[in-house]
Amino acid sequence: MTRPPKLLIFDSGLGGLTVFAETVKLRPHADYVYCADDAGFPYGSWKEPELVERVMELMERLIAEHAPDIVVIACNTASTIVLPYLRVHWPALPFVGTVPAIKPAAERTRSKMISVLGTQGTVARDYTQNLIAQFAAHCSVTLVGSKRLASLAENYMHGESVRDADIGAEIAPCFQEEGGRRTDAIVLACTHYPLLVDEFKRLAPWPVEWIDPAPAIARRADQLLGERFGADAAGDRQGSRCANFTSGVRPLAPLAATLARYGLAWAAVAPTV
Repeated sequence: MTRPPKLLIFDSGLGGLTVFAETVKLRPHADYVYCADDAGFPYGSWKEPELVERVMELMERLIAEHAPDIVVIACNTASTIVLPYLRVHWPALPFVGTVPAIKPAAERTRSKMISVLGTQGTVARDYTQNLIAQFAAHCSVTLVGSKRLASLAENYMHGESVRDADIGAEIAPCFQEEGGRRTDAIVLACTHYPLLVDEFKRLAPWPVEWIDPAPAIARRADQLLGERFGADAAGDRQGSRCANFTSGVRPLAPLAATLARYGLAWAAVAPTV
């Protein structure tokens, strides 16, 4: 096909920017629409039926308006709950989801002690337990459900100050010691968390590998696009890149500057209820 592909990247907030950034590295000439459901953030507080209904309604609107060639659900919570419904409703449209990177963590750990740092909902889901049973049965796995990290990451991206003590308290349970061994790999099971990874490294009591799923998600999206569009089309043209927020609120200067660093321009949209 001669035209560039269009990607819709969807998240409850700004965490999906980690996935967006990695995808742009592979597809710099594609067109991008980034949608943050800030009116519904955080998704961890939603009951599952209500979240399914919300995301399905939002996706109806976004797909009708933007006609994407692929949709990346850059949110663990939405992926584990809503992705099956999306694929049934739009069988011809590829959807790429986000799951906890437990398999690579289990492959890379030397101590056989890993932690999964996610939202409370993600670490409690059967989906996560099944991944552990399938790929990490030989490891000691600590599940850490954070109440505040996603919101702290949102605040950080909005230019607000975030206290070291608050971040440190949320990541502290990830670091376990047992019989002379200690945790050496931590799965970032929320796309918001890599936004704070530099702070995590600085505040960690010892060095660990922080496993970010974003590069793998980007590779999967690139693979699916390659099957239809071929390799990224080199040239002078940079694809369009816009961001919209379901609140309809124009970003304040610090967030606007953050979006600009990612090459995203804010696009006005009608707010959702």
